[in-house]
Amino acid sequence: MAWGRERARMVATGDDHRVTPAELFFDLVFVYAITQVTALMAAAPSPVRVVGAMVVLALLWWCWCCFAWLGNVVRADSGALFAVLVTVMTVVLIVSLAVRQVFADAPGGLSVPLLFVLCYGAVRVLHLVAYRLSSPGDAVLRATLRRTALASVLPPLVLLLIGSAYSGTVQLALWLGAVVVDYGGIYVTGSSGWRVNAPAHFAERHGLIVMIALGESIIAMGTGVSGFPLTAAVLGAAAAGLLLAAALWRLYFRQLGEAAEHGLRRLGGDERTRFARDVYTFLHLPLVAGVVLCALGMKKVLQQVADTGHYGLAEPLHGVVAWSLTGGVGVFLLGAAAIVLRTTGRRPTALAVGGVCCVAAGPLVGLVPALVALVLLACVLTLLVGLHGRRVSTVVTAPGT
Repeated sequence: MAWGRERARMVATGDDHRVTPAELFFDLVFVYAITQVTALMAAAPSPVRVVGAMVVLALLWWCWCCFAWLGNVVRADSGALFAVLVTVMTVVLIVSLAVRQVFADAPGGLSVPLLFVLCYGAVRVLHLVAYRLSSPGDAVLRATLRRTALASVLPPLVLLLIGSAYSGTVQLALWLGAVVVDYGGIYVTGSSGWRVNAPAHFAERHGLIVMIALGESIIAMGTGVSGFPLTAAVLGAAAAGLLLAAALWRLYFRQLGEAAEHGLRRLGGDERTRFARDVYTFLHLPLVAGVVLCALGMKKVLQQVADTGHYGLAEPLHGVVAWSLTGGVGVFLLGAAAIVLRTTGRRPTALAVGGVCCVAAGPLVGLVPALVALVLLACVLTLLVGLHGRRVSTVVTAPGT
């Protein structure tokens, strides 16, 4: 009996804690969830649908972040927490299955928007309960959890539940309001009680979710050409898409991730918590959202290039899909610029200017063939990332720094 209780208890982490196989297993359902967000936009591309997809992504991101924080203070492969993770995985899988119909519920069966909200609420409640059990003697954490429940869990859930009874813009407005209240509530509750025990683990967890998003962009290209013959144009478009993904990878893993981890290591207490909240929980969301948006554009480029029966090689992208190609990159660059500013205090001019230009370049994408737009974007982004990398190297190696 004592041996069984020992295996079931939650095990605290140390400074040298690293990502466990249990957490990698947990991330598998979020791989599917992110692909469903792209599919939600691709099924009926429109500005309203894109905003709706970003709302869904923000809610899914919150579910993932909750347990990234918890897994940093308690080992995810301990018996009690692993049981919670498997339960959450089941709930998130249901959420993922509901994503495509969350704004267009098909007749028959369960109410998909209501099912989505109930599952989201279950994840948030499980997180609070598990956190409470992880540190039963921490009075400060208990007070923070109470504030979190009242400010950042209950009010958004009420808005989500009300929104699930509506459709169209009313549902979207209520759910968007829920996201704003949810994220804003974290600032109201404060940083006391939350802890980051293992900076390397925390940084690695967030790097892995960025990698998952980049992998989804490659999957999106593959689904875009599914069922069509391979041609030279298709291969060229795929190579350009991979070059684009590689540039985003290089920007994050060679120029952002290491500096952010060092910044996390050198801080302690509530300052470390606030840094982790700002740089990882908040500013990594634009990175993931940018990749998902760009994946929509990449998927449509590959689809148009491959489907020669309906499109010619000179056919451009149209509407919100045209914007998503460059706009997604722009959102990623602006998120990266904010991370650099928060981490080092330096002004990342190249990233900020490049991000603004990419966000504003949507109308220009509709003036050139889709394949040309993808190739040009990949080349420009590669040059921009190289320029930012040289500037960072110059700052680091300059005398007196």
